[in-house]
Amino acid sequence: MRIAFRMTVAPEHAAEYETRHRPIWPELEQTLLAHGVRTYSIFLERATGDLFAYAEVDSLSAWEAVAETEVCRRWWRYMAPLMTVNDDLSPTTRALDEVFHIEADPAR
Repeated sequence: MRIAFRMTVAPEHAAEYETRHRPIWPELEQTLLAHGVRTYSIFLERATGDLFAYAEVDSLSAWEAVAETEVCRRWWRYMAPLMTVNDDLSPTTRALDEVFHIEADPAR
């Protein structure tokens, strides 16, 4: 399953946001992988602080379960000063609907 969403980092904190992701904590990476995340990328539009996130996950329920882990909650607290967040310190996200997809046939 492919998912995409947008978040916002304060433009003045964009460099720090990027630094904190290079690399993410190994235990957070392992948690994501253990919850069926196959690929996960975040792109930054520096001028606006807009973040575009794209992930391929085994299931939506497994993806959502990451939010219940201690390491994810700790990561949210760590990142909250840089971003627009909800009351529980999770990043405020705006879901994006897929309207087009093309993929090469692996048999070709």
